Amino acid sequence: MNAVWALPFILIAGALQALGATMNGALAKSLVNPWLATSVSFLLVLFLSISLFACMPRPLPSAGDLASMPWWAPLGGITGAVAVFAGLLLIQKLGAGPVNGLTITANLVTSLLIDHFGLLRMEVHSLNPYRITGAALMIAGVALIARF
Repeated sequence: MNAVWALPFILIAGALQALGATMNGALAKSLVNPWLATSVSFLLVLFLSISLFACMPRPLPSAGDLASMPWWAPLGGITGAVAVFAGLLLIQKLGAGPVNGLTITANLVTSLLIDHFGLLRMEVHSLNPYRITGAALMIAGVALIARF
């Protein structure tokens, strides 16, 4: 992907994430059972993914690619499901701002730790006063949003 398109793509993805959490909250409210709502949400994602794979089935991993894959790599979807389920349960009660703000702030703080320690095979990007200040401002901003 061309670097010029990376920032708009990320911004759109973030906006869609906020919309998706709100939509999932409405889905959970309508379907009453949060497990059913989660299943409906993920079945649609599965259908879209299978459809896209059918249209673009290449490249496929080699045996070497699969052998070198870390054991934890496929678990990313489950971690995402936890965030979706939390939104399903809480967004109607707490509001989109606090739920998404807390989710994004927890994501940011965890990402800073992943970068700093090079966890999950990421390249190291050390913490510095600017990154710490940014995280503190995120935490303060979410606290203000949740409070008022």
